[in-house]
Parts: sequence; C-alpha cells; structure tokens
Amino acid sequence: MITSFFNKSKPIYFVVVFFIVLLAFVNARLYTVNDALNGSYILKQTLLICVVYACILLLNFITNKNQLTNRNSYEVLLFSLFLLFITQTTNSSNILFSNFFVLLGLRRIVSMRSPRNIKKKLFDAAFWIAIAALFYFWSILFFPIILLSLVLYTDNNIRHWLIPFLGVLTVLVISCSASIVLFDNYFYLINWSPEISYDFSNYNSASYLIAITVLLSFGIWSSVFYLSNIKKQKKAFRVSFKTIILAAIIGFIVVIIAPEKNGSEFLFLFAPLAVIIANYIEIIPDKWFKELFLGVLIVLPFVLLLL
Repeated sequence: MITSFFNKSKPIYFVVVFFIVLLAFVNARLYTVNDALNGSYILKQTLLICVVYACILLLNFITNKNQLTNRNSYEVLLFSLFLLFITQTTNSSNILFSNFFVLLGLRRIVSMRSPRNIKKKLFDAAFWIAIAALFYFWSILFFPIILLSLVLYTDNNIRHWLIPFLGVLTVLVISCSASIVLFDNYFYLINWSPEISYDFSNYNSASYLIAITVLLSFGIWSSVFYLSNIKKQKKAFRVSFKTIILAAIIGFIVVIIAPEKNGSEFLFLFAPLAVIIANYIEIIPDKWFKELFLGVLIVLPFVLLLL
C-alpha cells in the first residue's frame, strides 16, 4: 500500500515531502535556537528551507530527466526522510548552499550522456562545484567526478579535459575580483582551509548510531543490486548511473574527513543514496518485502525523534 501510493510522481507527494522537511527543520532548531525570534531570523530560516526544497526539486528533475528512476516519487520521499533521520543536516547554512550547487554540478555531469553542448556542460559542472567549494571546502571532492565521467565516456578530446579547470579558474578570478572590490582583500571570499578530522565522538549517541547504521546498511545493500542492475540499463544511460554511485562514494568520503562532525556533513550523501535506494525499491520482486523495506525507512525516523 505504501509503495503503491508513491509509485508515481504526483504534486500531492511534494506536499507530503514539504511537511516532512518542515518537521526536520523545526526539530533541529528546538534546542539550538539562541537568537531572538525576530523577522531577520525567520527570514533566514525561510530562505534555508527554500534551499532544501529546491534541492529536492532539483533531485527530482535530475532523476526524471535522465531516467535514473521509473518516474516515481521514491527518491524525493527518501531524501526528506534522510533529513528526518539526521535533522542536524539542516543546521549548517553553508553546507545547505554547498549541497545545492553540488547538485547543479551533478545535473550537468549526468546530462553528459548527450553529446550536445558538451563543452558548456563541462564548464557549468566545474563552475557550480567550485562555487559549492566557496561555501564548504570539501565539496571540491566532487570535481574529479567530471574527469572520471570523461574517462567513462572515453573522451579523448584534449580540449574537453581542460574546460573543467577553466570553470574552476573562472570562479577563482571572479571571487578574487569581488574580494578586492568589496573587502580590499584578495582572498576574503575564498575560505579554502583543507582541515581534516577523524574524531567521531559526536556520533556517540543512540539516535546518531541508529540512524547511521540504518542508512549505511540499507545503502550498501541497495548498492549491490544497483551495481548489478546497471548492465540492464540502456547503454547511453549507464555512465549516468555510474556517476550516481561515484557521487555516493564521494559523499561518504566527505563524511569521513569532515573537520567538524556535527551531522550536517551527511547531507552530501543523501541525494545519491536516495537514487540508489529508490532503484532498489523498484526492483524488489516480493510485495511484502518492498512494503516492509520502505515502511522501516518511513517509521524509524519518526521513532528517533522521540529518543
């Protein structure tokens, strides 16, 4: 019954997703709000929730446009549920904006399956990821996906390999120019500090441990079937599916090396993980197991809110 309800993409599902995201936002701020509830604070939080919802709409566009799922609403539902699993992912404004620009970059990378405007796609992908790195340095790790995609497409055009670096250079030049004009400092807007931390003590709580265990176990299990299912896809779409698994790996690496382990770093993992698990839900043959699988993902985050 649950899987049947979300089996097709309809506007009503985005209303459900909106309220799940809103619940995650409110819960994350119940015990962390130190500012007065004035107009400025409300405006800022409204902007941030709009950014999250824009990420969800962008994820839906990427999956539908590139046929990464069978035109259902599983991926947007899962993305919103992941936010509810780890509500701290909505706390960092820098990571929220960075994730949005990473998705813009992934949108252009995945669309490289079509050779049309390939130079523009390469430049745009690098440009958006470089902007994402201005907000959160380690999102620059998504840049190699552009080059790996060229490898997967066996593109030997040397100009295509240079374009992504021009995209990054463009962001650097614009940022330096804006810094000089606005702040009389070359690198004021380029806050690139490659710090790394392996201190996971912040995850030492029941809600974190349960959420991380469920997400990783469901993700790894789904990835096995996702990888085996790539061969069944149309040849033109196979690299797009491989790009998603690469993005999931990069997202996991960001979680591991993030200098500040406050939960917000998991956001980079949510979009590719949602696509991977959505693909697995689509191919589960047993109706009862499909209902159970999705039911656990729906019920558990609401249970964790009570912990």
